[in-house]
Amino acid sequence: MSKTHETIRWICALLLCSCAGIQRQESSKVKTATPSVSGSSTSDNVLLHPWSGPYGGVPAFAQVRTELLAPALLQAMAQARTEIDAIANNAQAPSFANTIEALEDAQRALQRVETYYGVWESTMSDAVFQALEREMAPKLAAFADEINQNERLFARIAAVYAATTKSPGTSGLDAEQQRLVWRHYTDMVMGGAQLRGADKQRFAELNQRLAQLHTSFGQNVLHDEESYRVVIDSEADLAGLPDSVRAAAAAAAEERGLHGKWLVANTRSAVEPFLMFSARRPLREKVWRNFVARGDNGDAHDNNAIVSEILALRAQRAKLLGFPSHAHWRLQDSMAKTPEAAVALMEAVWKPAVARVQQEVADMQAVADRQGDKLAVAPWDYRYYAEKVRKAKYDLDQNELKPYLQLDKLREAMFWVAGELFDLSFTPISDVPVYHPDVRVWQVRRKSSGEHVGLWYLDPYARPGKRSGAWMSSYRAQETFRGARSPIVSNNCNFGKPKPGAAVLVSWDDATTLFHEFGHALHGLCSQVRYPGLSGTAVSSDYVEFPSQLLEHWLLTPEVLGRFALHVETGKPMPPELVAKIMRAKTFNQGFDTVEYLATALIDMK
Repeated sequence: MSKTHETIRWICALLLCSCAGIQRQESSKVKTATPSVSGSSTSDNVLLHPWSGPYGGVPAFAQVRTELLAPALLQAMAQARTEIDAIANNAQAPSFANTIEALEDAQRALQRVETYYGVWESTMSDAVFQALEREMAPKLAAFADEINQNERLFARIAAVYAATTKSPGTSGLDAEQQRLVWRHYTDMVMGGAQLRGADKQRFAELNQRLAQLHTSFGQNVLHDEESYRVVIDSEADLAGLPDSVRAAAAAAAEERGLHGKWLVANTRSAVEPFLMFSARRPLREKVWRNFVARGDNGDAHDNNAIVSEILALRAQRAKLLGFPSHAHWRLQDSMAKTPEAAVALMEAVWKPAVARVQQEVADMQAVADRQGDKLAVAPWDYRYYAEKVRKAKYDLDQNELKPYLQLDKLREAMFWVAGELFDLSFTPISDVPVYHPDVRVWQVRRKSSGEHVGLWYLDPYARPGKRSGAWMSSYRAQETFRGARSPIVSNNCNFGKPKPGAAVLVSWDDATTLFHEFGHALHGLCSQVRYPGLSGTAVSSDYVEFPSQLLEHWLLTPEVLGRFALHVETGKPMPPELVAKIMRAKTFNQGFDTVEYLATALIDMK
């Protein structure tokens, strides 16, 4: 293939793993068939119980068993159906209280069960769970459509919405309540509430099929993350790798019973440092090809046909709702509003970004030529030679930084920033259940008053059954509607688990990502609203990234680096001259970074 073709394939592979937002993990160790679990007993399912214990109640993670999830979901849906029907069939005239507020108070049992289901889906997904997921995904989609297509319910919501929009100043509703009315009305319209007859039935069929396809897509990607990996037998093939990367590869091999070997897992957190430092070009190519070909290997887990069907069905669904495309439907609740506005912004950046990345590649090629490497820089060479250019231009080596970037110290840095900016303190606790021994929990309080704010869970390490990447989850949204309820949020990462007592050293990019995702967690923790439907990150889809992107910048401040970037061996702070190098090089390689995400976004929009 040409280099251009390979680059496009790389971009498309990144797109397939990000745009659907449906990554899940499948264990390759268990391949036995499992019977349907939906008929299991629901008589006293612990997953349906209100959360009890300290801090306003906490998830009963220690009592979750996979076989309880499907019956709990089915029973919670039945309970929610009863609650929705009571609202829809209320004989009183529709009002904000008996319709909108009543909806905010409905489906709480289902929300609790879906929290467990979501945690298992993203972090504890083995073959048994995945069989359950394949069974339940279309049922959950059908239930959502049943609510959205409830004509009596929509008529009541539409009546409140009409009264509110007709005279918002005299409706008696404040700004938050008006927003909540708009939110419920808009969600139902986007969910097909105005469809009738055959269109309504077809819309539901499309959603159920899409739920199946999304589930298969994610399971296929993560099957390949588990199955395609590079095992290194010879220490000579570790050439160029820093000690921290070697140790992580050795630990990954040891965990899988490959004693005396090294393993490069097929996840971003393992792939990127290997591509950055490995001096073995054939191994770099193998690692790169494994990563970009996830779901694209022409086998039983290939996603090409699935992607084509998803695109076709999304287009059909959008047209049923009266939109020219899926993009027009998807962007109506965003700051951009239309695909045209979004594309115009991206294309304005695209040409200068491409020009910049061409210069970056030329710089890399020059380094390769000077070294006598006799090659044309390919996608699997990019990060390797980029590091050499960084060293030549800025005298900055990522290996210089990593000993100062300890995971535990970075976590302390995030806590310090949260204290300085938001008056928050974090205290480790051990009196709540967790779903895996790696998970730790902190109580969050106001520094100034000691008032309880919420709980923060951290699940930092990669493992089979956990999807790759980093993300924030909300287990319970903050609200004051039915009494004060404190938020419970989590951050999830995929760092290699160290040997006992050893520090986890992370790259600068991973440190930035850690701060970014913590920004989402702070968004949830700092929420101050009445209604759960507007709480935390329940904001416009593009605005949700604003707080997290702001928080990234605090990693670069001298206050953070001076206090928390401490050398793993000496304990000494990062020297000022190294900090100065970071500041000078902070725009390095921005052409590549910009083209990488813009290419993905533009393909997505097209």
